[in-house]
Amino acid sequence: MRILYGVQGTGNGHITRARVMAAALRRRGLAVDFLFSGRRPEDYFDMAEFGDYQSRSGLTFVTRRGRVDTLATLGRCRPGQLLKDIHALPVRDYDLVLNDFEPVTAWAARRAGVPCVGISHQAAFLSDIPRQGEGWLNRRLIRHFAPADGQLGLHWHHFGQPLLPPLIAPAPAVAATVPDKVLVYLPFEAPGDIAALLGGFPHVRFYCYHPGAAPREQGHLHWRTPSRQGFLRDLAESAGVIANSGFELSSEALSLGKKLLVKPLGGQFEQLSNALALARLNLGSVMARLDSSAVAAWLARPPAEPVHYPEVAEQLVDWLLAGDRRGPASLCEGLWRQVRFPSYCTLPGN
Repeated sequence: MRILYGVQGTGNGHITRARVMAAALRRRGLAVDFLFSGRRPEDYFDMAEFGDYQSRSGLTFVTRRGRVDTLATLGRCRPGQLLKDIHALPVRDYDLVLNDFEPVTAWAARRAGVPCVGISHQAAFLSDIPRQGEGWLNRRLIRHFAPADGQLGLHWHHFGQPLLPPLIAPAPAVAATVPDKVLVYLPFEAPGDIAALLGGFPHVRFYCYHPGAAPREQGHLHWRTPSRQGFLRDLAESAGVIANSGFELSSEALSLGKKLLVKPLGGQFEQLSNALALARLNLGSVMARLDSSAVAAWLARPPAEPVHYPEVAEQLVDWLLAGDRRGPASLCEGLWRQVRFPSYCTLPGN
């Protein structure tokens, strides 16, 4: 079986999921080609495990000071190039397209009649889950941005729906937690605003990863440029994580038992909905804006306990290879039976 895997490259979370799936597919000896879109080719990093991957412009959004800039986003759209890329992609060379919210491969597969399976957090929003800030346009985007024959959604809880637990890499060797160390990943916020947010807590060492900041030491603020290995090392050692409410980093923090404080990206309904879900499950704290008082309250909270999620990728690949992609209910139910939540988690229906 030859597989084309399309991955949305706008955020690192999609790429992180693709790494987990790539390893599982490789262990089954499957031939997989990867295509990424939504980011400039020179902005990808640590991509060696995807081999000779392809990139396309695709579609993405523009942010300004922690909010989606709608006008700038529309100005960056290149619908003519998108259609050209869809028509030119030789998707009939493949037996199956896997898709993580990536429009070029999804629409090329739809056009050519090649089977396509969507595996993404965005697909969870096709089900009845907590949501906030979802308007008519968002509903249309979720349904039509990257269409697939079957959609597998991922979330932190099933909410009574046929969803999968998060796709997380196997936990690394246990690292000793440093109580005064906090990982900060707020790429949509300005570095100066982040420094102002954290300046009043000199007793805490904040390791701040940001694409627009040069590596440097600024007192108790340790600035770092994106680096997968460095990021994972600091994540493993940190007692807590301050981040936007993207799905994948939050999932990694929950699975490692890291205290979590999220600030959703303004105007982005997925992140607003993620923050709502974390609050309802009592798995994280939320601040609507950069707020030092919210940071102080969060720092005073007790340590977190891990959410024990199973290794989803291996069982998901087996399900895909079995060929019956219409009914994932038994796969989902079996995986959720293996999940263990902390005692303080507020589960729906309990």
